Amino acid sequence: MLKFLLPTDGSENACKAIRKAIEMMDWYKTEPELHLLNVQRPLDGNIALFINQNDIKQYHHEEGMKCLQKPFSILDQSGKQYKHHITIGDPAEQIERFAEELHCELIIISARGHGAIKNLLLGSVVNKVMQYASKPVLLVK
Repeated sequence: MLKFLLPTDGSENACKAIRKAIEMMDWYKTEPELHLLNVQRPLDGNIALFINQNDIKQYHHEEGMKCLQKPFSILDQSGKQYKHHITIGDPAEQIERFAEELHCELIIISARGHGAIKNLLLGSVVNKVMQYASKPVLLVK
C-alpha cells in the first residue's frame, strides 16, 4: 500500500499541501495511506530542571494537537482516512525519520512562503527536507 507523509504545522500553507494530497487520492487504484506529522521543537534551555518530563511531554502533545486541528477538519470533511503523529526534535530530521520508519513513498510538504532573505537567515525546513530526504518530495506552493 502506498503511504504519503504530510508534515504540517497547521498553517494555511501546510493545509494547501493536505488539500493537494486529497486531490491526488483519485489518481490511484487504491487510496494511499495518509500520515500527518507535527514536529514540536524541543523547549530551550534547562527547562527540564524545573518542569517534570511528563508535564513537558503533555505540553508538546497539546501544542501538537492544536496544530493538527485544521488538518483534521480538512481530512474529516473529505472523508479520507488518516493517521497522525506528534514528535519532538528538529523538523527536517524528524520528517526524514518518519518517512523512513513508516516506509512512505512520498513526502508532501508546503513551501512556507517567507521569502528568500528570511529563509537564508533562518534556515528552511523545506530546503533541508528537499536536500536530505531519501524519499521523493512533492513541494506544494
